[in-house]
Amino acid sequence: MCFAFIHSFPWLFICIRALQTRQTEHAVPQLYTALQRRACSSLSVPRITTHYTIHSRDKDPRWEGIEMERFADEADVVIVGGGPAGLSAAIRLKQLANEHEKELRVCLVEKASQIGAHTLSGACLEPSALNELFPDWKERGAPLNTEVTEDVFSILTEKHRIPVPMLPGLPMQNHGNYIVRLGNFVRWLGEQAEELGVELYPGYAASEVLFHEDGSVKGIATNDVGIAKDGSPKDVFERGMELHAKVTLFGEGCHGHLAKQLYKQFNLRENCEPQTYAIGLKELWMIDEKKWRPGRVEHSVGWPLNRNTYGGSFLYHLNEGEPLVALGFVIGLDYSNPYLSPFREFQRWKHHPFVAPTLEGGNRIAYGARALNEGGFQSIPKLTFPGGLLIGCSPGFMNVPKIKGTHTAMKSGMLAAEAIFPQVVAEELDSETAGLHIPEYAENLKNSWVWKELRAVRNIRPSFHNYFGLYGGMVYTGIFYWILRGKEPWTLKHCGTDADQLKPAKDCTPIDYPKPDGKISFDLLSSVALSGTNHEGDQPAHLTLRDDGVPVARNLGIYDGPEQRFCPAGVYEYVPLETGDGMRLQINAQNCVHCKTCDIKDPSQNINWVVPEGGGGPAYNGM
Repeated sequence: MCFAFIHSFPWLFICIRALQTRQTEHAVPQLYTALQRRACSSLSVPRITTHYTIHSRDKDPRWEGIEMERFADEADVVIVGGGPAGLSAAIRLKQLANEHEKELRVCLVEKASQIGAHTLSGACLEPSALNELFPDWKERGAPLNTEVTEDVFSILTEKHRIPVPMLPGLPMQNHGNYIVRLGNFVRWLGEQAEELGVELYPGYAASEVLFHEDGSVKGIATNDVGIAKDGSPKDVFERGMELHAKVTLFGEGCHGHLAKQLYKQFNLRENCEPQTYAIGLKELWMIDEKKWRPGRVEHSVGWPLNRNTYGGSFLYHLNEGEPLVALGFVIGLDYSNPYLSPFREFQRWKHHPFVAPTLEGGNRIAYGARALNEGGFQSIPKLTFPGGLLIGCSPGFMNVPKIKGTHTAMKSGMLAAEAIFPQVVAEELDSETAGLHIPEYAENLKNSWVWKELRAVRNIRPSFHNYFGLYGGMVYTGIFYWILRGKEPWTLKHCGTDADQLKPAKDCTPIDYPKPDGKISFDLLSSVALSGTNHEGDQPAHLTLRDDGVPVARNLGIYDGPEQRFCPAGVYEYVPLETGDGMRLQINAQNCVHCKTCDIKDPSQNINWVVPEGGGGPAYNGM
């Protein structure tokens, strides 16, 4: 009978065999994943996802008779994302319009409740792009209060520090840069944009890309509000609105959910390497004034990570009238051990003898986390398409060895504005599509200092993929970058996507993390409380699952539930079933700090991050 059952469902037999052997998984990953999901779907699993992007409202009787028409408005340019790139583009467009005495309507939507509220970075700012955008930024009161006065780089062992000389010309050198609280800087950029006449709409999350009949981008739609957790309409349901434009700029930041759709729609990643990422975790501390050294910048690599896990730390002493330090830890998401917890590595690092003395007696006042692009030059996709273009960290202009992307993001936005402006204001638009296609932006970028800078450091990050790991990468950087200044004739490749790098739990050793002491190191939930994160509780979880059965069957079964550890906000938990034996995945969507790590690192690529109701998420105060 059992034999007959298996042969009646041959896909189930193949799927069972795939579960029993890693070779099947790696030899035919697409078939493996498809069969795995099909098997999981056939099992009786608790329903987790209720979001309309997974369960269509067209087939839901609860939505019959609900008014679904959206109000539409038109602008010349629509910008998605109120970060450094989007605001720089908006500002430059209005500067050009004023210089040429042209009317130009520029609308910018931002999912955070306030401009800068979702912004998080180290941050050590290189002011090159700012100098171009506002040569008089000091007179305008830009919040750049801490010029770097001291640069320290170290290799850490468990108990000791090995100082590394900061040779002239190395990308980590910070002479002439400023330590900033990037959220405050972005808020200031927003003020400059408003003064110039840019229409800013914080609290409105762009949830959908709109297209003309010819396939070109028409604009965006903001998300619907007033949907209950079970996916049904509330009495206060309101449809989102549409914003149409001649051209739409997508500056959502790292791993934007609309950019993901555009990559597929226009095949933008056809000729580039896969994007790779890291997760950055950050805290702000008020410390003893006697330990405060304003302008000091400290970076380290090594402990507590092993040589084959890419990552490092920063500790910046701010000069803002109070003894503040910003500190954090960055870990490449190409790590292989599913037991690794970036958050707990960060907490462990703070106890190092070189770090702890600065924090002892201090008070932690803020916490947050964010994914960042690390693919660099090799991973930049095609940037333009009919009706739109990509700017900032959305396509990935971060200089990885510098750990800086604000200056390149700003410059990309400015270059986009300069390419767009003459075509948008032309009295007669000559376009084969309803949405303008502006390839000049990509050409301008390739002729700019951004392209030259990123190309020079293109091999540093992938050079860490060698037997010696960290140390081999440092040797490569020292020899080839410092001597050849990035002019080596070859280009190193990445090792695939970050999601593919995890090994099965049975092949890895669990990591024994020390308990937090509540003075220097802390637990996860008390940390999330400092982020100000809040979402309206009665709405569908925006961490959607393509298949609700995959987490337990595959992620927990093979990888011991790594989402419990790579999430820096305690969103994912495996808990016992209420009835019977077994486990189920619980998604605490209210905790989400919008870092996107789950969407990136999920080994099944089953998690799809979509926007929650506008205004939800962290409320960072100058992170």
